[in-house]
Amino acid sequence: MSEKDYLKDISEIKNLMNKSSRFISLSGLSGILAGIYALIGAAIAYWLVINFSDGTLYIFYGWVFWTVMFVLFMVAVLSAVTGIILTTRKAKTNNEKIWDSSSKRLLYNFLIPLAVGGVYCLIILSQGRYGQTGGLMLIFYGLALVSASKYSIGDIKYLGFIQIILGLIASYYPGYGFWLWVIGFGIMHIVYGTWMHFKYDVE
Repeated sequence: MSEKDYLKDISEIKNLMNKSSRFISLSGLSGILAGIYALIGAAIAYWLVINFSDGTLYIFYGWVFWTVMFVLFMVAVLSAVTGIILTTRKAKTNNEKIWDSSSKRLLYNFLIPLAVGGVYCLIILSQGRYGQTGGLMLIFYGLALVSASKYSIGDIKYLGFIQIILGLIASYYPGYGFWLWVIGFGIMHIVYGTWMHFKYDVE
């Protein structure tokens, strides 16, 4: 057997091990759409706060606050549903299982920091510290991505690092938290999703 054959066999073994330990059917298009949903949600929230608050970005009337929370909730739901649909379709195309040990590990490592961050953000909101929530959301989401990257496409950790950095900046400059949230959840998702789409989805 030649050296070239050995290298080919090693490459095939490596690919098989990678597929068995990582869930690699994540769709780049779902990232693009998640970014678009985030931008639309941010535009609605900004319009509500500017037109129906008392003139500041951080003091909400009750119905405005809960409407903004509902908008953010719908952004998360639409992003999750879109991700599930597109990822399931991609997995079927690649003849991969959508629910196996690798996808379970991915979901577990993603949801724990995300759930903790969500609860912590609700605590901060209940205390009226609205300016801190944008940064916290970015930080915990970034940590969730980095944690999950070990069981999926490794490139998502770079998006996670960017979100964490943006979150830290937003925490230091809370007055810019909203715009940094828009950059992180909106623009960066579109940029990342486009890159991943052409790198992994387009043949």
